[in-house]
Amino acid sequence: MSEQPLDHPLRFVPVLKDYIWGGRRLAAWGKPLGPGPHWAESWEVADHPDGQSRVLAGPWQGRTLHELVEHHGKELLGRDAPRPRFPLLLKLLDAHDRLSVQVHPNDEQAARLQPPDEGKTEAWIVLEAAPGAGVWAGLRPGVDRHQLLEHLRQGTVEQCLHFQEVQPGDCILLPAGTVHAIGPGLLLAEIQQSSNVTFRLFDWNRLGPDGRPRPLHVEQALEVIDFQRGPVLPAEPQPTGVPGEELLVACDKFVVRRRHLSEPARLGGDERFLIVLVIKGQGSWRGDPSGQPMRRGDSALLPAAAGPLEFVPHEPTTLLLFHLPPV
Repeated sequence: MSEQPLDHPLRFVPVLKDYIWGGRRLAAWGKPLGPGPHWAESWEVADHPDGQSRVLAGPWQGRTLHELVEHHGKELLGRDAPRPRFPLLLKLLDAHDRLSVQVHPNDEQAARLQPPDEGKTEAWIVLEAAPGAGVWAGLRPGVDRHQLLEHLRQGTVEQCLHFQEVQPGDCILLPAGTVHAIGPGLLLAEIQQSSNVTFRLFDWNRLGPDGRPRPLHVEQALEVIDFQRGPVLPAEPQPTGVPGEELLVACDKFVVRRRHLSEPARLGGDERFLIVLVIKGQGSWRGDPSGQPMRRGDSALLPAAAGPLEFVPHEPTTLLLFHLPPV
């Protein structure tokens, strides 16, 4: 491993995922899509067996995020060290078609799986939305296990779910155990625990790429659903006291803030890492070894050891900021 200090923004090569429900809109967000119509996800910051970020440029070029956590965890994670792997996973999702109705386990439930994994609490930030597009998030009031199972048998599970139209800028927090699905016509940023455990309840009776129905995990899903988790509504942004900044989510797994910049600003510090995603405009980091501006769809990980780093917007720019909650 390089002995260079982690004193600069880390930018990564995106890990692209081709799923049946994807489209090609990620190309307009700077992602190098291959041929084919179904590019669904871009894993921006990931340390997981199913997707591993590699440093794009600089003295750490080609190194994986997991290698940095393993060998330089204190420098990278600061007060959140030690960790067996990087605790958050940032994605961009293009829902050209609707996703399956699904649910994720919590930490305790996921730890009992073979192989074990982390639980999966996640949050969506809507970047683009077609007219009338929305999400299914949470059960309708009064829906219990018996009702849900009966609707699954009849193929009418949608009647059990709360549907919510969404607009660009909306943020929806989905704690583990919440039944959910993403509707067509949406482009989202998703922040989540570093997990890839999904239990599929219903897949709209469609066929997979092999011409067969995709596998369902009904029994596993029923075991982890929180039946008290009713309709989930978009979060109300709250002021943070920092000019141009608002708090979107503060839960026990992560914090999400949105920052509007027209002037240079110092970001990061506080002895913790910070993930930064550009969702509007563009700008540059002082000391970025890539030498490339951060445009819409670009992300960076600021190591804890780097302290505050200066971001210089080239035009009015909006950032999403992600980090772990205070200890």
